[in-house]
Amino acid sequence: MTKEQNIRKRKNESPIKENNPTEIKENDSKEKKTKSGIQFPDLGKATRSTTHRVWTRSVMIISVMTVVYFYTKDSKEVKFALQKETIPLRMQKVPCSQKYLAEMEEFPKCVPSTCGRFVSDSLITKTETQILLNLVKDVLKYGGSSGGASILDLHSGALSQGDKFINVYSLPQANDAFKKESLVTYRLVKSKIKTAIAQRFGIDVDSLYLTHPTFFSRITNETAKTIHDEYWHPHVDKETYESFHYTSLLYLNDYKKDFNGGRFLFIDGMEKNKTISAIEPKMGRVSAFTSGSENLHNVEKVTDGTRFAITISFTCNSNFAINDPKLSVD
Repeated sequence: MTKEQNIRKRKNESPIKENNPTEIKENDSKEKKTKSGIQFPDLGKATRSTTHRVWTRSVMIISVMTVVYFYTKDSKEVKFALQKETIPLRMQKVPCSQKYLAEMEEFPKCVPSTCGRFVSDSLITKTETQILLNLVKDVLKYGGSSGGASILDLHSGALSQGDKFINVYSLPQANDAFKKESLVTYRLVKSKIKTAIAQRFGIDVDSLYLTHPTFFSRITNETAKTIHDEYWHPHVDKETYESFHYTSLLYLNDYKKDFNGGRFLFIDGMEKNKTISAIEPKMGRVSAFTSGSENLHNVEKVTDGTRFAITISFTCNSNFAINDPKLSVD
């Protein structure tokens, strides 16, 4: 074979495809990704096998121990919002994650001018907050988790009861807890927070939709009985809940007055550059943030007392929109 023929043969041969280290790392991380935080119930799936529960819990415990070690070692803490402060508005800007920005390209009117998180003590009044606190306390008299975390979802009717969930609207005795004043206040609070998110992140308010899950939470220091009680794991909301684009919380009572522990912690950076930005809950305080991996976070374990809050979540995808709860009091 001539030299010219050899060259022609090599050109026609298909090149050997080499592994791309970046692709391997990305695919591996996707395979290992787990969903953490408060796990929301699917009322249509009543049972799981014991073996599966034990295996899932074992994997999660190992994962959490690893994450906690790497995110607490050599970290420094910043007091983002103290309970004793009154904060009209305070914002931390952080770079958006590439994955978050890539998804947001589908919703051009919903792309934030900057990613980050903010805190405000001036959005919701004490009266509005007290009405919502009374609502969740009244309804939880008819339920409550046997572990440390109980939820109430006015949209789906999901209510913690023991180690499972029930539909609160199936309980005739609970009807008295749903007063018109409470539901009007709930809708007003949701609307105020939605408007504030649009203003702070520079997006069209009409491009935001309330999404599932949006729920009240009550957290105590009771020992966790199921995975739904394990609220303290570091997690990213967009990975836990597909529909989320913007997350907000309204705190219904006070850190160090009504409970200890239970601070909300943002985790920024890695290794020796880690920074923990801590929010101390305060009655009427709102915190909100973009839901991508730029806002990895967790809630500290409550050590005593009872912590109440509402998670109000928003999506830019109208396919995931949910309506306000409609009850007989309307």
